[in-house]
Amino acid sequence: MKRVLMDISEDLTRIALAEDGELVELYYESKHDESLLGNVYAGRVASVVPNLQAAFVDIGAEKNGYYYYGAARAVSDEGKNPARPRPGDTLILQVEKDAAGSKGAVLTNRFSFPGKFLVLLPGDDGEIGISRKITDSAERERIRRTVRALLPEGCGAIVRTNGANRSQEEYENEISLLLEKCKKLEKGTFALPPALLLQESQPVHQAVRDFYSADVDEFVLNDEAACHSLLETGDFGGEGQPVLRLHTEKTPLFEAYFLERQSEKALEEKVWLKSGGFLVIEETEACVVIDVNTGKAAGRGDLQKSILRTNLEAAEEAAKQMRLRNLSGIIIIDFIDMPEKKNQQELTRRLESAVKKDRIKTVVIGMTELGLMQVTRKKTRPSLRWQMTTKCRACEGTGRLPSIDWTVTKMRRQAESIFANTIYDEILVRADGRLLRAFAGEKDCWLKQLEMRFGGTVILEAAEMGFGIFEIEKQKRS
Repeated sequence: MKRVLMDISEDLTRIALAEDGELVELYYESKHDESLLGNVYAGRVASVVPNLQAAFVDIGAEKNGYYYYGAARAVSDEGKNPARPRPGDTLILQVEKDAAGSKGAVLTNRFSFPGKFLVLLPGDDGEIGISRKITDSAERERIRRTVRALLPEGCGAIVRTNGANRSQEEYENEISLLLEKCKKLEKGTFALPPALLLQESQPVHQAVRDFYSADVDEFVLNDEAACHSLLETGDFGGEGQPVLRLHTEKTPLFEAYFLERQSEKALEEKVWLKSGGFLVIEETEACVVIDVNTGKAAGRGDLQKSILRTNLEAAEEAAKQMRLRNLSGIIIIDFIDMPEKKNQQELTRRLESAVKKDRIKTVVIGMTELGLMQVTRKKTRPSLRWQMTTKCRACEGTGRLPSIDWTVTKMRRQAESIFANTIYDEILVRADGRLLRAFAGEKDCWLKQLEMRFGGTVILEAAEMGFGIFEIEKQKRS
């Protein structure tokens, strides 16, 4: 049974897709950090980088958006590309990817408006694409004729998998709603940038649009107002439509469906396999690395068979984790070494089969010469880890802290520098007790030498501070 759960609170909305009780997709939408994906803005060009054929555009967000105006990647426009904007120009653009890390949102002038059955592409010269998952040739031709007859001139469309076996009336209603969105772009000519012209749907409506399909049995949410809003769409309760349920029990929604613990495990670095092996998942701004280890599975029976079995299980689990954690961009999977080509080919086929369940485009590139599996997954929003964690103030997100020797050396150099280069003759050093004892040296030996050498005074103050964190205040003796 497929079920979509929408846990709505004052500050946060959690959307989960569960298949037979197992959590397979999860994302969060914070009211303080809402996704801009799909929003359309009238933006002001802040700067242009001709060598990259790119511009940075102010859309009113914390970071300027990145807009690529070129026709071919990695080609400069020394010959003056006519599409090159100038600083101060107003551009109507759509957010293609959310901001992530130190990078701003990615913007595009090729607009797309997704619905439940198709994606409308204004200005795409009437091109019609159909999901490859719709394999029946007669049905594909029927869809193409139906959609072409309904589209206005100059508009294209991509029919989603969920568009199979839909009536002309359903397509007509969908296209009509999406064309209403297109009309809002016209007012951008008169807007004072930066200005929001069109905001994507609320998280619950986006979830319904993204997950609405024949194989989803029910949507469950815990907010009465949102429930009434969804019922008014007419997308629930009818023949062939999923059921919409309002959760009114006192038990929290995710806990009632046994998903709370599963959602917490989605942030853990290590993922155990049933065979006894495990995955270690590391995310960086450049790529994602998944390391496969034999763990407790090692040493059971034939070694090569055991390694193949663990790798095949790891391939299935890696595909699940990519989907659950929304891992995207370049993904490198370091499977356990297998010298035999046939085993490598079987592993590649297993991974290709596993990623087909993902609704986000995922491509298995294959093995490198070093035996690393390369995968790419389309990036739309930040991963679950980037959404739900923040940098550690002590380690600045590296996961490691300077050693006590390094920190003590840094403290001593700062103390010496203050006495040698300033007019201050007294300092207050505030840190954890262990760090202060190391700073002072055995029996305060180094501290006494410092005071004798410079004629200054050092006051030590123990405080509840994180390991490796310290403060040095400059003072004058009264």
